[in-house]
Parts: sequence; C-alpha cells; structure tokens
Amino acid sequence: MFTKHTVYKHDNYNMLTVEVQGKTLVVREISDQWGEVCHKFISRPEMMDWAEKRFLATDFPDGEEGLRETMEKLKSI
Repeated sequence: MFTKHTVYKHDNYNMLTVEVQGKTLVVREISDQWGEVCHKFISRPEMMDWAEKRFLATDFPDGEEGLRETMEKLKSI
C-alpha cells in the first residue's frame, strides 16, 4: 500500500505530491506550464537535495514563507 502526501496545492493545475512506495519516494509535480513530471528517489536525503536545488522563493505566491512551508512538509515525509 502506498502513502500519498500533498505537499502543496495552489489549484487543480499546480501541486506537488509525494507517494511513499516502500523505500521509494515518488514526487509528482503538476503544473499548468509543464503538465505532470515524475521524480523517483531512493532516499529522503536525495529528495531533499533535489528540492533544495529545484525550488526558489519566487516559485511560490507567498514567497519565502511558501518555500519554508514546502521544505518543512518534505522533511516531515
């Protein structure tokens, strides 16, 4: 059984989810610009390294606060 976590959901077209599939973490980025992009990680540190390189405060409607909340949610998975 998989556990699905919604990290953020700005609307039906812009969201980030993480599915925990045993030892694998499947991150799905859904955006109105790129559609759905899927990333698979074999460890949480690998996922966090990707997230730190991937996201900037300017990617979020509420800036630094949105970035901080997203990183905290990812760390808690």
